[in-house]
Amino acid sequence: MRVALSLCLAVLLSACAPRLMTVGDPVYKPHIEQVVPSHAVMADGTRLPLLVFAAEKPHAVIVALHGFNDYSNAFAAPGPGPWLAEQGVTLYAVDQRGFGRAPGRGLWAGDRRMAEDAVTLVELVRERHPGLPVYLLGTSMGGAVAMRTMMLPEPPEVEGLILAAPAVWGWQKLNHFYAAALWTAAHLAPAATLTGRGLDIWPSDNIEMLRALGRDPLVIKETRIDTLYGLVQLMDSAYAAAPKLDVPVLLLYGAKDEIVPAGSIADAYEAMEEADVNVTAACYPDGYHMLLRDLERETVWRDVAAWIESGGDSLFSGKEGDLRHCRPLEDGE
Repeated sequence: MRVALSLCLAVLLSACAPRLMTVGDPVYKPHIEQVVPSHAVMADGTRLPLLVFAAEKPHAVIVALHGFNDYSNAFAAPGPGPWLAEQGVTLYAVDQRGFGRAPGRGLWAGDRRMAEDAVTLVELVRERHPGLPVYLLGTSMGGAVAMRTMMLPEPPEVEGLILAAPAVWGWQKLNHFYAAALWTAAHLAPAATLTGRGLDIWPSDNIEMLRALGRDPLVIKETRIDTLYGLVQLMDSAYAAAPKLDVPVLLLYGAKDEIVPAGSIADAYEAMEEADVNVTAACYPDGYHMLLRDLERETVWRDVAAWIESGGDSLFSGKEGDLRHCRPLEDGE
């Protein structure tokens, strides 16, 4: 009877396994379409929308990856794209598969596929800007994808990673009860959706920007459970990648972040330090999760620009520090 019940449960779970979006065979030559709006065409023919913030005379280029349920518009104003272009840094922001205007809206593409797309985009950008240094920037989920790229057999050729509150809160940090509940839900009801309604969590102090996100139809408001399951797997991969990064890293975190726990960031930072990763870390005492769009965002932008211009030696704000001690300022400090 026990064997029969086990077989029945296995059949039930396999019938409702987490779904990944369908990906075609690599039969195309990847390229960036010259028309507006621009797209990056992947090897399977998938067209990923691009926003390009072009500097008049660029001295560096950034490939930017957005966060979970967001899209490339994260880097438009009040994001850093236009400002960086004025400083001579061209920025390419992409809608990753399943997000924004990209195909498969709401479905999870898999962390390897997302990382491979990022590598392809870096290669295409290098072809467009021969001789210029190229950096891979990721915010939240995008930071996790950027870290995951470095674990591929053929990682991207970049001068460094810029990680703004990277999502490194995977299975190893998730409460055991929540982990079991997510695994069960992802296998029994993968297409069920969840919203963030009722959660007293503030991702930013830029209220006007948050209201605009709420009105934006391209920002996903209801998330499939199997997509959340895939996100946790990605975050787990990013955490495991932390001590193995072999390019310079700029790691940015806000002490008031209510999305990615401070302990997870501190552990990832410690893993980098112990492995002698070339990491520059900055703690912003008044920063929230959406550092690049918070009210004090320009300080973060200036740090990114200064780090690029100095070859990873210094920041504009002077906030370099140990993220194991990142905390909000108390009254009077």
